[in-house]
Amino acid sequence: MKLYYVPLSGHSHRARLFLSLIGMDAEIVEVNLAEGEHKSADFLTLNPFGQVPVLDDDGVIIADSTAILVYLAKKYADKSWLPEDPIGAASVQRWLSVASGEIAYGPCAARLVSVFGAKFDVEEVIARAHVILKLIDAELADRSWIAANHPTIADVALYSYIARAPEGNVDRFQYRNVSAWLARVEALPGFFAFRKTPIGIPDAA
Repeated sequence: MKLYYVPLSGHSHRARLFLSLIGMDAEIVEVNLAEGEHKSADFLTLNPFGQVPVLDDDGVIIADSTAILVYLAKKYADKSWLPEDPIGAASVQRWLSVASGEIAYGPCAARLVSVFGAKFDVEEVIARAHVILKLIDAELADRSWIAANHPTIADVALYSYIARAPEGNVDRFQYRNVSAWLARVEALPGFFAFRKTPIGIPDAA
């Protein structure tokens, strides 16, 4: 198994974090974005969108971070990570959609500006980040995990960009329930940390 990966990509981190949480060994292949490796002919045969991460499971190619989470959960993980009952599955899918939507256009976009120089409206994406963080904080007011009474791939999908929101100048420390949830994720056996950068506001409460 190979994971094509960029250490500073939150999307990549989701996949590597889950591999670690479920105890799966994989060859980590770092893709050099600066040199355009993600746009090379060889890489585009793996993912025509030219994006990381990509999982190669003995010739089975899975692109997109949330698709990788679903694939790994279905094939290799305990069923609790992706419940099979209709309500449980729908609850997880709801938050996978948030990870690909509101998180991508909020905390992720804000971080892309500061870490990678993306051309977004800074005030707009930071404001979006606070909207979704406030909502998630409210969801976590009376529960430990976002989609069930135990960790699921929804927690994995949301974790990376929320944890590194300060790198996008998003002050997440005012959201106490979010902070407690991040700590619970980080306490899980097999947790793999997302590489920090010195950019943004200090990563401390």
